[in-house]
Amino acid sequence: MKFLKLAFVLLAIVLIMSLAAVSAGYFRLNSASPKPAVTNAAHSTENSFAAQRFRLDSSKSKFIAHAMAGGLLWFKGHDHLVAVREFSGEAQLTPDQINPASLEIIAKSASMVETSSVFTDQQKQIIDKELREIVLQPAQYPDIVFRSTQVSGKKLNADQYDLNITGDLTLHGVTRPVTIPTKITVTGNDLRAIGEFSIDRSDFKVKATSAVHGLVRVREKIKFTFDIVGHRT
Repeated sequence: MKFLKLAFVLLAIVLIMSLAAVSAGYFRLNSASPKPAVTNAAHSTENSFAAQRFRLDSSKSKFIAHAMAGGLLWFKGHDHLVAVREFSGEAQLTPDQINPASLEIIAKSASMVETSSVFTDQQKQIIDKELREIVLQPAQYPDIVFRSTQVSGKKLNADQYDLNITGDLTLHGVTRPVTIPTKITVTGNDLRAIGEFSIDRSDFKVKATSAVHGLVRVREKIKFTFDIVGHRT
């Protein structure tokens, strides 16, 4: 009887040790095994939410100020189309979720010139001179700056977005909040932003020439239209 009890005890010890060895091997095997599916999924999610940055390209863009004529004087109240020839900046957009998103544009006021075909070259020279000396005063206010504070909107399809970009516009030394409705298209490494917005000239203390011979005669409201291209950095 004592022999049988001893045999059962030994058998139980052997079984317990065997189970412990198998369990230890199982845990070592699983802890050493890589988990590529989980790692890849996390990496993919991180990339899909990464913000994309685009450097603005003024050479391939259009940025026009439409100053509607306010008087029937020498030039019969023709509208002014003043182009911003030189600007720089950066746009940021996050695919799928839009934000983080931002826009910064720094335009050189001295680069703004009359482009309307209704004026002769000589008339354009007079208008540009008045723009510099009376209206924009680039020596004192060299930069026109817009910096976004909030971007909202929706994704229309795989490449297009309908956004409202709110931010601070600094013009002629005055800073005011503006909201710019913008349609964005992203194709490969290029971004294209199209839209328009208006400001009141007096809000920014921008003058229109008041001399009888002046050519820059504009109403209170000035409309800006833009078709801006950026390249991914």
